[in-house]
Amino acid sequence: MNKVLSTMMVLAAVAGFSGAAQAQDAKAGGSKAAMCIGCHSIPGYQSSFPEVHKVPMIAGQNAQYIVAALNAYKKGERKHPTMRGIADTLSEQDMADIAAYYEALPAAQPVPEQPAKQPSAEVAALLQKGACVSCHGANFSKPIDGSYPKIAGQHPDYLYVALKSYKTEGNPYIGRANAIMAGQVKQFSNAELKAIAQYIGSLPGEMKVVPQSRFR
Repeated sequence: MNKVLSTMMVLAAVAGFSGAAQAQDAKAGGSKAAMCIGCHSIPGYQSSFPEVHKVPMIAGQNAQYIVAALNAYKKGERKHPTMRGIADTLSEQDMADIAAYYEALPAAQPVPEQPAKQPSAEVAALLQKGACVSCHGANFSKPIDGSYPKIAGQHPDYLYVALKSYKTEGNPYIGRANAIMAGQVKQFSNAELKAIAQYIGSLPGEMKVVPQSRFR
């Protein structure tokens, strides 16, 4: 399993690197982000699909990951009707610009190399079993490649919904197609995934919800 995972991680990193050449214009991204603001820039805003949860924080997220996620929605690899509808309207340049804008938006301080809050023995065992730090970093905020997300401090309820989505198959509206994540999360019960999400979401993170007006 470890050998297969390592090979897949290398392939994913190569794929991510190939997409990094797209020129980015954060200033232009700010003028293109109006459709993002209505959900991602309202503190405490919640989605009701596929269940009630806070929408993810993306200000401070890796730009390369944001582009990868948008492309996955556009291709249908991530099944979310609203996000696919938005991604379908975006060109590669639009995605690159919006991603650069959100990556640079908050004035956040980098988090410590090691998490200040240690997990319980039970959660530590789950994290080790899932090899989570292998991709997302020891502090869950310094992934090994920009195409992987920062997850420290992300809303726990969103993390839980996202993790579960990798277990979903055959549903036209819900689910994510990612061989690495699917292979990892299918080892766990939903209760175990929730415990992982609660811990990672409780850590200091570099992402924020930055309130913005649609009228700028």
